[in-house]
Amino acid sequence: MKKLSHLDESGQIRMVDVSEKAITRRLARASGKVSMHPDTVRQIRDRQTPKGDPLETARLAGIMAGKQTASLIPLCHPLTIEHLDVSAELVDDGVLLSSQVVVTGKTGAEMEALTAVSGAALVIYDMCKAVDREMIIGEIRLDAKSGGKSGPYTRTDNT
Repeated sequence: MKKLSHLDESGQIRMVDVSEKAITRRLARASGKVSMHPDTVRQIRDRQTPKGDPLETARLAGIMAGKQTASLIPLCHPLTIEHLDVSAELVDDGVLLSSQVVVTGKTGAEMEALTAVSGAALVIYDMCKAVDREMIIGEIRLDAKSGGKSGPYTRTDNT
């Protein structure tokens, strides 16, 4: 079992020292879903939601959230993000969200990708809650990463 990197020898929380790590190109992709009532999906599709277009607003909010990851997650290193994209796709039972983050640095962009999806999901909920308070934010996960010492990772399950 791997040692937790955010704990020192005495069990105290610490920020990981990345000063000796190599600078590499790093990419991370994450996804999530906001499940909702079919009538809510219809209202989004027909552009009838009371607060405007939740899909485009969520995309922008996801980008903004990803850029603020180090301010939101206590032990994350601030990264210079070179590319961050968020997509929001309307499906029969909700909205599928995905993000992709690219950095060149000493630490990965997984948390930025996950934060981008989480922020986008919260905006979908906020913009649609007037018509559907039973929405479920879920399935937020890392789908793939590359770069760095640990090498590439790609999710192998479809859940």
